[in-house]
Amino acid sequence: MIIGVAKETTTGDYRVPLIPIHVEKLVGKGAEIRIEPGLGDSIRVTDEEYTSAGAKVAADRKSLLAESDILLRVRKPPEEEVGQLKKGSLHISHLDPFNEADLLKQFADANVSSISMELIPRTTRAQKMDSLSSQANLAGYVTVILAAARIDRVLPMMMTPAGTLSPARVFIIGAGVAGLQAIATAKRLGARVEAFDVRPEAAEQIESLGAKSVKIDIGETGSTKDGYAKQLTPEQLEMQRKGMAKICANADIVITTAQVFGRKAPVIVTADMVEGMKPGSVVVDMAVEGGGNVEGSKLNEEIEVNGVRVIGLGNLPSHVASHASQMYSANLFNLLDEFWDEESKEFKLDLEDEIIRGCLVTHGGELVNEKVKGVIS
Repeated sequence: MIIGVAKETTTGDYRVPLIPIHVEKLVGKGAEIRIEPGLGDSIRVTDEEYTSAGAKVAADRKSLLAESDILLRVRKPPEEEVGQLKKGSLHISHLDPFNEADLLKQFADANVSSISMELIPRTTRAQKMDSLSSQANLAGYVTVILAAARIDRVLPMMMTPAGTLSPARVFIIGAGVAGLQAIATAKRLGARVEAFDVRPEAAEQIESLGAKSVKIDIGETGSTKDGYAKQLTPEQLEMQRKGMAKICANADIVITTAQVFGRKAPVIVTADMVEGMKPGSVVVDMAVEGGGNVEGSKLNEEIEVNGVRVIGLGNLPSHVASHASQMYSANLFNLLDEFWDEESKEFKLDLEDEIIRGCLVTHGGELVNEKVKGVIS
């Protein structure tokens, strides 16, 4: 079985799907790993390091796509490449499936099976394969580092001969994987941290990290069966905004992490709330790629509003591409390993398994994922 590993073509994304340590493990299981030339250049891993781990370097990208039984990528492929994939092969990457109906149709028409890494179920067994969580963890860290680099003051309290510097006030909205890492990072840097999440059960997690859990009564809320926050009504969003306005006004840094998978991100911080913040403060909109939590934020731009810097940089895990690649590579290896048949030395697509049922999008020339069908059909 040939497992091909392709370079990422999205501008500004420096992540790599598979690193040498996991190449070595897959080769040890009997797989033939072929990489695109220069695969690891963006994270300073040479082709020689890959070949030392047992990989072979393909002649070029076109032959890699045409000959691989399984193709690993970070992001969705350009539409023009789908027809170049081997018929009956399996493509594994992030696919943004709820917004890519045309791409999924191309996969089906080309008789290429596809797994969307975003759809890995959030179960205990699948946790080691959950790339959404692993990448969100790093994104949460990056938001704080970006804000700390942009703000014109230090984060920790400092007692110096020249006087005492009070700690920066950081307000984090959303306490999922990214939000909790942002809280932990801001606390490590010595900031005074407050956080809010619509899920009542998140308060204990916030406080366990040493932050203050902000209480805003917006009525009944909760989580989906996959652990995501349930979508709020327009009335609840307005109540939430009013409750957060004063906290934002006193904060030096505001970080928003609220995303609803498969839907446009809710606007949580309005233009009025940004204008009400102190000049010199910073807002980081982690959800900008999904439409944005902050009114007026712009994808891949940093803008200033009345002295407040609003950061809307996308693809945050790629800011720490080496570790992001390490974690994503582990997620892919764990998925392949879970369904690897030791006797035939092949990856078995077990259509009865709950993990495969959850993340398999196209197979046998058809769209087979019921969750995706319900959104795009």
